Amino acid sequence: MIATIPYIKNTDSGNFFLFAGPCVVESEPLVFEVAKRVIEITDNLHIPYVFKASYRKANRSKKDSFMGIGDEKALEILAKVRQQLKVPIVTDIHTAEEAHLAAQYVDILQIPAFLCRQTDLLEAAAKTGKVVNIKKGQFLAPGAMKFAAQKVTDAGNPRVMLTERGTTFGYQDLLIDYRGIPEMQATGFPVILDITHSLQQPNQASGVTGGRPDLIETVAKAGIAVGVDGIFIETHPDPSKALSDGANMLKLDYLEDLLIKLTKIRSVINHL
Repeated sequence: MIATIPYIKNTDSGNFFLFAGPCVVESEPLVFEVAKRVIEITDNLHIPYVFKASYRKANRSKKDSFMGIGDEKALEILAKVRQQLKVPIVTDIHTAEEAHLAAQYVDILQIPAFLCRQTDLLEAAAKTGKVVNIKKGQFLAPGAMKFAAQKVTDAGNPRVMLTERGTTFGYQDLLIDYRGIPEMQATGFPVILDITHSLQQPNQASGVTGGRPDLIETVAKAGIAVGVDGIFIETHPDPSKALSDGANMLKLDYLEDLLIKLTKIRSVINHL
């Protein structure tokens, strides 16, 4: 386990860090509501926190699925959260051209799982000098992620994180192989478990991705017990009304209770 991560504040406490927020920027009031509440919870529990929201969703099942409120408008909202609430921000990018744009507003550039082998995207993200969080493709073995990370480091940026988000299991499900967490940690980079996306159920006949939010606590507890460095949870005040990924998000009211349980598990693990 990596105890101290220089580009995430206060990780020397031995606690895990948290990426959390709504799937996508829906509106400024929603983003601030979520960010303020999660900051309150994580400050009380001494959990290093990074606010997460996509400024645009490019990977959608259907053409009419919600993609965003406009790139610059959403990025300006994220920048406002960063400035006013003093919290680092992570957001997804999908093309090399987006790397430079997003880097002006956020602290961490996230590479979506389906794009984790895109060399030009990884190199463009690296050249911004921002932290680059690479999600493991649903089609990749954990050990293969060292090559994705190497593309970033070879471009001159050692600030890499890797994220487990499940492996394709049949056409409509994902499975987490917890052996992959220590395997990816062996690269020397922090490893995050994306809990909510690991519980997606893609390729539904309706064209809308399903999910198993009832298993969020189970998956999170297992990840903390294995020793993951950070966790990723998408959360929303009312997932049933979320404009993206509502089927697998955690209701915001449930987050504090979950994090209390997880900090207790981490404390036990740290003393074994």
